[in-house]
Amino acid sequence: MEFDATGGGKHKPGPAPRSRGRGALDNLPGRFERLVRESFDDGWHGERSERGAEDGSQPLTILTREQARTVLTRNQSPDVFFDLSVNPYRGCEHGCAYCYARPTHSYLGLSPGLDFETRIFAKVNAAQRLREALAAPGYRCEPIVIGTVTDPYQPLERRQLLTRRLLEVAAEARLPVALITKGSMIERDLDLLGPMARSSLAAVYVTVTTLDPSLARRMEPRAAAPWKRLQAVRRLADAGVPVGVMIAPIIPFLNEPEIESIAREAAAAGARSAHYTVLRLPWELREVFEQWLGAQFPERAARVMARIGDLRGGRANDPRFGTRMRGEGVWAELIRARFDRALRTNGLSAERATLDCAAFRAPSVDGQLALI
Repeated sequence: MEFDATGGGKHKPGPAPRSRGRGALDNLPGRFERLVRESFDDGWHGERSERGAEDGSQPLTILTREQARTVLTRNQSPDVFFDLSVNPYRGCEHGCAYCYARPTHSYLGLSPGLDFETRIFAKVNAAQRLREALAAPGYRCEPIVIGTVTDPYQPLERRQLLTRRLLEVAAEARLPVALITKGSMIERDLDLLGPMARSSLAAVYVTVTTLDPSLARRMEPRAAAPWKRLQAVRRLADAGVPVGVMIAPIIPFLNEPEIESIAREAAAAGARSAHYTVLRLPWELREVFEQWLGAQFPERAARVMARIGDLRGGRANDPRFGTRMRGEGVWAELIRARFDRALRTNGLSAERATLDCAAFRAPSVDGQLALI
């Protein structure tokens, strides 16, 4: 699929107008690009897409269907709770200004800015590749997590059904899975998740960054509204699915004052656990976030970045294992203490649901279970 001339390359710095329904303000350069390009309106409209205005007034979403060679990724970080993960999409239409996955688009020659939320790649054979991996002679069952980089229930999932098909394979093989999402579309798959949960084969973690709909629209313009996410927590819990809430990322002076209220509402909705991370700004994300912050909250942008520096040893980002997720120093300790107290006050656990691998049975590659 062709990309227009403004889809990659380095851009000259300068003010950028905000696009309605998008998070990033511009196509900032990827770190591997050598060309400098400057966007301008020549009066021609770009290619139409599956979503967006057809008059060219707003950036449109372009979907590229790709064949993945593999879908299972082995985690190398001791800071996260999983060892294996699957991500059916590259790029995410939710448009979260703070998303740590944005720099991954640089590997595609695209921008971590608007390209990340408008140029989406769908691994259309993800379910078949998962089936093949599970059927391999040397495979040993362990839980997998779906949606560790980009959201498995972003808007395009409604048509693409990639996450749905992954769950169908997992249910067939009795493979334990956990999902991370801020999309209320997960309610669609309760017919799979409910029965799996009754056999300790499923858990869900719903990200709730804020209860303020106005702030949510600014931070994550195409994600489900906060009340929709809490509704999803309630419906998952009612179906017997172990559900936790991710208060992530915590951003000083933006959603940080809501730690206690989010924990309270999560518990009231039926969440069993809560977890958090502090904003981190790897690679190009710093520039994307600072540009967005200056446009959305100019009166407090300097305070936010200064406090991020306090949490990161004077830097905007700290990539070290052990500190990158929660920061360090007095302010990090204060956030930790507040979070721990919010857990105790609301009867929430810091432990994640235990998933069971004992019932796993390897599927056949053609979709028919092998006879035992």
